Amino acid sequence: MARATPPKKPAAKKPAAASRQLVMVATRKGAWLFHSDASRRSWRADGPHFLGHVVHHLQLDPRDGRTLLASVRTGHLGPTIYRSTDLGRRWQEAAQPPAFAQDANGLPNRSVDHTFWLAPGHASEPDTWYAGTSPQGLFRSEDGGQRWTPLASVNDDAKFREWMGSAQDGTPDGPKLHSLIIDPRDAQHLYFAMSSGGVHESTDGGRSWSLLIKGLEVVEGFDPATITFHDPHCVRLCPGHPDRLYQQNHCGIYRLDRPGDTWQRIGRKMPKRVGDTGFPMVVHPRDPDIAWVFPMDGSTVWPRVSPGGQPAAYITRNGGRTWQRQDAGLPEAQAWWTIKRQAMTVDARPNPALYLGTTSGELWIGRDEGARWQNIARHLPEIYAVEAATPA
Repeated sequence: MARATPPKKPAAKKPAAASRQLVMVATRKGAWLFHSDASRRSWRADGPHFLGHVVHHLQLDPRDGRTLLASVRTGHLGPTIYRSTDLGRRWQEAAQPPAFAQDANGLPNRSVDHTFWLAPGHASEPDTWYAGTSPQGLFRSEDGGQRWTPLASVNDDAKFREWMGSAQDGTPDGPKLHSLIIDPRDAQHLYFAMSSGGVHESTDGGRSWSLLIKGLEVVEGFDPATITFHDPHCVRLCPGHPDRLYQQNHCGIYRLDRPGDTWQRIGRKMPKRVGDTGFPMVVHPRDPDIAWVFPMDGSTVWPRVSPGGQPAAYITRNGGRTWQRQDAGLPEAQAWWTIKRQAMTVDARPNPALYLGTTSGELWIGRDEGARWQNIARHLPEIYAVEAATPA
């Protein structure tokens, strides 16, 4: 593989002003849509949707600005996908939700517990969506999310099944296939990650896959050559420079510059008392050198809370060489919550704002790229995912 070269920052390009801002919040007991104008000063709550049911992810289709997909685990019907073409006024259940093929290649049968991650397809494929499930599975829809087909190249491959481990391993609420990424330049170029099971790349639309784990560490005492021990928490591609990826891992924060294939651990520059353990990773919509993380207590027995009960985001403006704490407006003490891997995001405004949802049910906005935090909502159920989008 050719030696990686540092990416050049793209020419400054002022994004077009948009009139509305949408923030989608998925929780343990339903979903909420928060609407604002371009100023983002006041918010109107729309919800709850699917009250009482677990909602793992909500996504707005950027190709039409109207279609919403929701991953819902209902109490009596089990895991399914709902679709709305009018920004949540009406919902219709998918005709064929993600489900594993049975008796595939003689491997043990599996059942989808929940769909964890939803990703719209490439701009050139207006009806294509991808979904990642727990236990780990990859699915594709080519009719706007109504019918889902399992990708045998992952779900029914003996090596992948070995790397996935057992359904009892890994994440407390089940192992997951997540971080579904479609290269904006090429519909055939895909990435995904598995907790546990490493990071994977396809250049042929998902027909074949290669590993991307060089440079990644695993828990001390385990063999990094065993793919099952690799536990990426969140992988993000830089929209402003798609040859750069960032990763928040079980064992640190990393950056990868393509065409290189070796991850560089950039989390060692974090303050020692905080460390580089966490779940979410967020990248700037235009500047590949800017990224954010939200650390959690990474002590030997993970309590899964903010370090010292003092939550803060950390920003790098130079690709991970240095990090700065961003806590203005957040609680100064006795805030024992944390952020799940999908519950932190950024909008694409000229002056981007961050959004985060806490395990204690609070929604926050970080204005001026996270410099000033303000509360949008309190007393929601535990927040699983937060996404920002511009509706039509």
